[in-house]
Formats: sequence, structure tokens, C-alpha cells
Amino acid sequence: MKDTRPVNLDIATIKLPITAYASILHRISGVFLFVAIGVMIYALDLSLSSAEGFASVGAALDSLFAKLVVWAVLSGLIYHSVAGVKHLIMDMGYGETYEGGVLGSRITFLVSAVMIALAGLWVW
Repeated sequence: MKDTRPVNLDIATIKLPITAYASILHRISGVFLFVAIGVMIYALDLSLSSAEGFASVGAALDSLFAKLVVWAVLSGLIYHSVAGVKHLIMDMGYGETYEGGVLGSRITFLVSAVMIALAGLWVW
């Protein structure tokens, strides 16, 4: 049997729907948060070990790099939470159609962007 179907192996030319981007980013943010938990637990352990440890963590959090890291972790947490709520709403039977999924993804991106911007203002 000869298969004459075209084969497209160039991933850059494939146009994914917005729902795919929302799903992929939800998974990436989950993996990022899993890794970030290690950094956060280390900082918590150091800050609880002694008064000097607490002062060193406080001093480290004043740097621009640490604020960027905190903002990145908050951004991942915000997006992952908003996308998780979207999934819970879909589990209840709302937005299960393609059009509903597209609308839910757009709302997820919009709400996440606003909350991430507000988190950036809060960090700085």
C-alpha cells in the first residue's frame, strides 16, 4: 500500500489554534512551578535557619535579578491558576465546544496578562 499523503515535518509552518497555545503554556507553567518550588523552599529554609539567614534572604530580594525571579514565579503561578480555573469551568460542562474553547483561551490570556501586570507593579 503506497501512502501518497503529504508529510509536513516543519513544525514552524504548522498553524496551531489558540487553544493549543493555552494548553501548552499551562503545561509549561506547571513544569516551571515544579522547578521553582525548589528555589522557594531553599529561600524559606535559609530565612528560617537564623536571623542572619533571614537578613541575607531579605537583602537578596532587594536586587533586580531577585525581583525578576519573584515576578517570573508569580507570573507562572497566575497563568497556571487562571488556566486551571478555565479547565474546572470546562469540566462543569461550559465552553466544551471549539468556539467556547477559543473564547475561554482568550479570556485566560487577557485575565492572566492583567494579573501579571498587576503582580509586576506589586513586586516593584
